[in-house]
Amino acid sequence: MNIEIAEVIKITQKAGEEILQIYNSENFNVEIKADNSPLTRADKASHQIIEEGLKKIYPEIPILSEEGKEIEYKIRKNWKVFWLVDPLDGTKEFIKRNGEFTVNIAL
Repeated sequence: MNIEIAEVIKITQKAGEEILQIYNSENFNVEIKADNSPLTRADKASHQIIEEGLKKIYPEIPILSEEGKEIEYKIRKNWKVFWLVDPLDGTKEFIKRNGEFTVNIAL
């Protein structure tokens, strides 16, 4: 398997740019997830950009994302390789506007 890291970086940067646009806007549209953690418009937008980008260039590699659909362990345990994504790590900090948040994509 040949991974072009530059392509993954481009996806990450695009997601980061969208997050920053929302960060600099008036409203994050904060929701509360079932686990009582916050979810913002930025989390959703970043997730969509990352998922679409990775599926386009690496359709054969499954994606496990904090904001994606839940995939049962009995399926995941057979994956030899997968993308592990947190499209906006530090949502609480994002909401506080302290700048301490990241986009995480790991293989």
